[in-house]
Amino acid sequence: MSEPYRIGLLGHGTVGSAFAQLLEERAEEIARVTGRRPEIAGILTRSRGSFDEILASSDMIVEVMGGVDPTRDYVLRALRAGKPVITANKQLLSRHGEELYAAAREHRAPLRFEAAVGGVVPVIRVLRESLAGAHVERVHGIVNGTTNFILTRMAETGASYEDALAEAQRLGYAEADPTEDVTGADAAAKMAILARLAFNTPVTLDEVRFDGIAEITADDIQYARDFGLSLKLLGTAERVDGGISVRVHPAFLYAAHPLASINGPFNAVTIESPAITEITLSGPGAGGPQTASAVLGDVVSAMTPPESPSAWAPAEAPHKLPVVTDVASAFYLHMEVADQPGVLGEIAQVLGLQGVSVRSFVQKGLGANARLVMVLHPVLESRLQVALKLIAGLPFVRKPPRAIPVIDEEF
Repeated sequence: MSEPYRIGLLGHGTVGSAFAQLLEERAEEIARVTGRRPEIAGILTRSRGSFDEILASSDMIVEVMGGVDPTRDYVLRALRAGKPVITANKQLLSRHGEELYAAAREHRAPLRFEAAVGGVVPVIRVLRESLAGAHVERVHGIVNGTTNFILTRMAETGASYEDALAEAQRLGYAEADPTEDVTGADAAAKMAILARLAFNTPVTLDEVRFDGIAEITADDIQYARDFGLSLKLLGTAERVDGGISVRVHPAFLYAAHPLASINGPFNAVTIESPAITEITLSGPGAGGPQTASAVLGDVVSAMTPPESPSAWAPAEAPHKLPVVTDVASAFYLHMEVADQPGVLGEIAQVLGLQGVSVRSFVQKGLGANARLVMVLHPVLESRLQVALKLIAGLPFVRKPPRAIPVIDEEF
């Protein structure tokens, strides 16, 4: 019989219980591949178990508790004891990643976190291994399955945001409290992790700007169809003018973009580099079985002793790149106005004074409820915000105008 490999499991909720079941099902196959049979040595939850006892009796720690406290202490203690750690904790990594990476390198303890971003989409491994020598220019993607499902249902059925969210909760795609997902905070934590790996520079959650989808209306999605656009909650990390920009926001995509066809609770990430042009990875988003599968993949990887420091954790960042907050983008612009002579001309004049040019527009409705919907050519966000403030003050504008970025690249 194979020698046992003991795993201490921190957390036994949806992901933890799915992982324990999957580990038992796959233990014999893993033993055949690695020479050791994995087994659960102990389980720690908020109400039962002793971390000290589990750490002492385990060869590896798997952390799926979530949160920052006390998980940060648990993970650091395990790494300092020289034990491999597998975590799915995006909040922990996006806030304290550098501290954890340093501990892993110092104590030669592998730290794996594929399950923290994208469910079963292996974007972490691709950035750390397959594209380790590439000069990555941009990483962007759909990294939250909950919001992608909501936006897909709004587009397919014309449902309101509230109705699509309620359906996502009924089907188990959204939590009872969906705040982390729908505000963009969940995606922002994931993009901080991806930016750190793509650009080899420290990035924390506090440096990621994010907006959610709660203000999106069915009208926005319907009007955008007139321009051949679909709506996604997009995370972007890219090089800009010697620095980097990391942000999460709703964005419209043209049909030829590789992310435009990713629907339902699926995730996808596009990586762009001069050496490869672009590659897109897609698959089911986070969920119990999906996340457990990604965790198990990391377990098998870490059971084989690493041969170089790069296998323990991301390399130490050589320098800190500045964060750029004012970036250029095309935009979708939605305005509710009175239908009277001169309206379009005055709006065009205000936009022109800020260097904003219109790519295309349509008008919906008549009288007091007329709506102007435009797609603008790329412009710095700061210039657009000045224009929007001026437009909001015009006497014929009924509500403050809404602007949503448009990704105008086509591949």
